[in-house]
Amino acid sequence: MDQSTSESLRFPPVAGMTVRAEFDGGAMSSDVGPLILRGIDQQIGLIDRLVQAVDDRRHPSYVAHSLHDLFTQRIFQIACGYADGNDANALRTDPLFKLGVNRHPLVQAMDLASAPTFSRLENAVSTRDLYRLARAFVDQFIASYPQPPAVIVLDLDHSEDPTHGQQELSFYNHYYRHHCYLPLFLFEGLSGKFITAALRPGQRPTGAENAMIVTRVVKRLRAVWPRTRIVLRGDAHFANPELMQLAVDDPAIDFIFGLAGNQALSPLAEPFLAAHRGRLETARRAGLPLPAPTRTYHQIAYRAASWPQAFRVILKAEVMALGDNPRFVVTTLDLPTPECLYRDLYSARGQDENFIKMLKNDLASDRTSDQRFLANHLRLFFSCAAYVLHQALRSEILVHTELAKAQPLTVILKLFKLAVRVVAYKDRIKLHLPTGCPVKNLLRRVADLLFLARPPPLPA
Repeated sequence: MDQSTSESLRFPPVAGMTVRAEFDGGAMSSDVGPLILRGIDQQIGLIDRLVQAVDDRRHPSYVAHSLHDLFTQRIFQIACGYADGNDANALRTDPLFKLGVNRHPLVQAMDLASAPTFSRLENAVSTRDLYRLARAFVDQFIASYPQPPAVIVLDLDHSEDPTHGQQELSFYNHYYRHHCYLPLFLFEGLSGKFITAALRPGQRPTGAENAMIVTRVVKRLRAVWPRTRIVLRGDAHFANPELMQLAVDDPAIDFIFGLAGNQALSPLAEPFLAAHRGRLETARRAGLPLPAPTRTYHQIAYRAASWPQAFRVILKAEVMALGDNPRFVVTTLDLPTPECLYRDLYSARGQDENFIKMLKNDLASDRTSDQRFLANHLRLFFSCAAYVLHQALRSEILVHTELAKAQPLTVILKLFKLAVRVVAYKDRIKLHLPTGCPVKNLLRRVADLLFLARPPPLPA
């Protein structure tokens, strides 16, 4: 296949010489990332697990690309920064992406799938497929631990996903003031590992809906980890009696949720807030600089009418120059002090928002522009799979390097985006990398670790 074009690029002269460029370099790629991702996937078995969850309803005589190849191609493209499905049209001939999908890089008959193929895949998915994919992510999370952990923190959070036009199940959300989806994400708060997600319509979820999703996850975890302590953590949207009941029914489940102030709680906080206001008033009257915000932490006995029983409520009584800023947390945990529980445990849930930002900003989890809701759900799962690969790469291969805590976009720009020239011989494929590669030592470490940890060969 002729991979060149007569198009010529002109650049400013250098040292008195004209500079021209042609797209005639042949078998070259700008991404070494697919090979790295393939090595990671071989170690953790993510794509195999996801593909097994989906029924392939295509007639065999019309199948040019297996489900495994389609999932691999789409997930790898997203993980390398190519979020748009139309990117497949240009990347289907890319030699490194073909290597990532386990195809010969220079044989035209082994080109990858085009964008219309992915559109058909997304629009063929069923509710049953999506349910099983959600469970497969939970199984992948379980498999990431060599032995049952003593405790996990199950972080719950919704994130708005703007919609446009006549997309299925797009609803106006009064909080965000536009039409959107409102997916639910579940992460493990101590490690940053992805657990599962659910694309939802845009309206605010009920407690019963939250409990239904979490119950499915907990049942899956309990089937393998019967003694692991599970701590449910979320903001005030999750302070639902249905989720609280899970902790009442299972002694190895605790929760810590934000709690919105109300007419019953506010009077209980007033004595503590009044003590802090005195310092501000004294400073104002004396014409002195206003003191820094003052806060104390307290425990309040409280039970809402809808709760299954009374629970411990933590108050952060804070007064700032602009006014009172009380915050409430409800929990079943009783060991830490109120300050420790709020500051070190509840406030740490903010990291969950960073995980979601990685998914949205770096891996395009909000690229849900299809008209069909189920198709958009599969797109969300493709991005989630890309996150799992990146998280495994950072924690298993890039540990103790400068990219150990890097966001996916940083890994893409610094490690994946490397020029490669591909040469195929009779018995081997050779990749020519830039001589002046700035991450030469890091790439050598990554390649060594992936090669040494490669799976054993299949029996003949």
